[in-house]
Amino acid sequence: MLAVARRLLGNDDDARECIQDAYLAAFTKAEMFEGRSAYRTWLHRIVVNTALGMLRKRKQRGTPSVDGLLPEFDGNGCRIEPMWQFEESLEKSMEREDVRNTVRTAIDALPDLYRAVLVMRDIEEFSAAEVAALLKTNIPVVKTRLHRARAALKKLLEAQWTRGEL
Repeated sequence: MLAVARRLLGNDDDARECIQDAYLAAFTKAEMFEGRSAYRTWLHRIVVNTALGMLRKRKQRGTPSVDGLLPEFDGNGCRIEPMWQFEESLEKSMEREDVRNTVRTAIDALPDLYRAVLVMRDIEEFSAAEVAALLKTNIPVVKTRLHRARAALKKLLEAQWTRGEL
């Protein structure tokens, strides 16, 4: 549960606070658990909802833009991309701890709303409809944010790969 909260919130302190709040909520609402799902699934949903509540509070204080992380385009509308040269396969690279840490750091660098959508869709494997319901928005907004989050993540990682740091 801590890993879920950390992926959504981007730092350990907020994740720990989220877990405390979620466990308190689960304890006070234990009688509401109907047993239609596993207890772990119910608790997971409470953690996600608590983290999303924390993200909404952050949003009220102002959300950083993702625009600086999006890809650049030339005058013809074609994406300007650096040349990628891999010394090893992508699968082999992902087995290395330093690469996994770099990817986690890049995900943490995304603005809250984009990171939350990326984590819920690509890591937690929620459907677009589930993410939309949790974020109190609609599916097209989720798809747009996911597309932008993936593009921003790719740009963040390109810098590492093109410099030969990975």
